[in-house]
Amino acid sequence: MKKTVIALACAGIAVGAGALWWSGSDGPSAQAATITLPRLTTAQAAGKTLFDANCAACHGPNATGSDDGPPLIHIIYEPSHHGDASFHRAAALGVRAHHWRFGNMPAVEGVTETDVAQIIDYVRALQRANGIE
Repeated sequence: MKKTVIALACAGIAVGAGALWWSGSDGPSAQAATITLPRLTTAQAAGKTLFDANCAACHGPNATGSDDGPPLIHIIYEPSHHGDASFHRAAALGVRAHHWRFGNMPAVEGVTETDVAQIIDYVRALQRANGIE
């Protein structure tokens, strides 16, 4: 009985400390990080050009994040959590803020579904090169 009470107290302290830390932060760091850059295929290089023109202002160079948007080279954006369809919807419709405190993402004007597919191919190559699969 005593061990159970102590275990519950420790668990409560750990949860409380985690909540306190989380509430005082902006969630996972969105500062630009040093990443491994992969060798890009021709299609991925085209995606990089489109990313640089349409996404990098907020998501940072090589999708490492900025003060205006989260990094896409982050475990939150792994394919099993945010599949390619999520990226297509985000570009077409925008996204309400839910993982980060950057505010809502507006739709990206002027990009086609083909453009977004090329951008995704580039981002997924970056993610794979950095252990996000």
